[in-house]
Amino acid sequence: MNVKTFGPVDERALNQLTNCIQEAAFAVLCADHHPGYSQPIGGAVAYANHISPSGVGYDIACGNKAVLTDAKLSDINIAKVMDDIVRLIGFGVGRPNPAPVDHAVFEKIAQAEFKPQRQLLDMTRQQLGTVGSGNHYVDIFADEQDRVWIGVHFGSRGFGHKTASGFLAMAKGKKFDEKAPEGEMDSPPVLFEVGSEIGQSYIQAMLLAGEYAYAGRDVVCTKVLEILGASEVESIHNHHNFAWRETHFGEEVWVVRKGCTPAFPGQKGFVGATMGSVSVILEGVESADSREGLYSTVHGAGRVMSRTQAAGKMRWINGVPTRIKGGLIDWEKSQQDLIEKGIELRGGGADEAPGVYKKLDEVLEYHDGTVKILHRLRPVGVAMAGADVVDPYKD
Repeated sequence: MNVKTFGPVDERALNQLTNCIQEAAFAVLCADHHPGYSQPIGGAVAYANHISPSGVGYDIACGNKAVLTDAKLSDINIAKVMDDIVRLIGFGVGRPNPAPVDHAVFEKIAQAEFKPQRQLLDMTRQQLGTVGSGNHYVDIFADEQDRVWIGVHFGSRGFGHKTASGFLAMAKGKKFDEKAPEGEMDSPPVLFEVGSEIGQSYIQAMLLAGEYAYAGRDVVCTKVLEILGASEVESIHNHHNFAWRETHFGEEVWVVRKGCTPAFPGQKGFVGATMGSVSVILEGVESADSREGLYSTVHGAGRVMSRTQAAGKMRWINGVPTRIKGGLIDWEKSQQDLIEKGIELRGGGADEAPGVYKKLDEVLEYHDGTVKILHRLRPVGVAMAGADVVDPYKD
């Protein structure tokens, strides 16, 4: 079995990867890995003749964008900037954009090759430029020279989620718009032959969701630049839930990365840490480990506990989110720690506290020789959906 691992291995995640590689040529577990739905998060699988909607996941084209601005930290009022971000950008499940925008991607959706996606056009118009919930964010950073960076993390929103759900339903013999029971976390991968009609349809639909995700991150970063009163100097933009046609070890394969940042030699990536610690801009380098790792690297620090373990169990009672079981994270203390570090937090919750994650620097050490760090970005402002927002996405 051609599996490359980085760092300590979670056995459940490895077993999930083993299930995936039955029909695959190569696979990778990055050091931030943990169990996911069917394919582990932090895992990459290279299929010669298949594409996997369960591998890409529900949040098709989830990814990161970082923008270096021409502003200095001393130029901005970070508290006001963060207030404006949460006022002018929609956070939360199903939230529409407070100020809808027009974009060329809408015309592509209106004429989508996979016709069922066309019926999602109205939703995409409402949600373009919104961020969502869970671990999705808009952050403001300062680098080693106190230059201001914008960092965002989110994907294709409801458009990608409905696209993924539709294809997983079709895999069970149902129609695209019908509901199908979700498989267990450790279910074998859902695979489509690349040459089949459904395989080609999924590839077309996935690529379009990818364009929508890119457009959404562009729109949000443009809005934050306006809020800052700054201009863009450089941008770095990657998906980490996606599939690409690539050549590895002399074979043409579809590489399905779930929670993996592509890191080919010279390719830059933005990898976020936690709301309270340093994130990085990195670049792939050539090495034997890079090749064996399918030129993939981490997409974050990697969770060490589930949302329920961290925050406890919530239940909606009379329309109000109510905690019925305590979690392991002291959220009040976590918030106080951020205040002491001078970080302006808007939203967030115990399930995204720094203690829920591994240390990014430690995770990256296991990828030494495959990437180099170009910039270290310390957070000065963090905006996320609040703790009362339920996240339906599984990745």
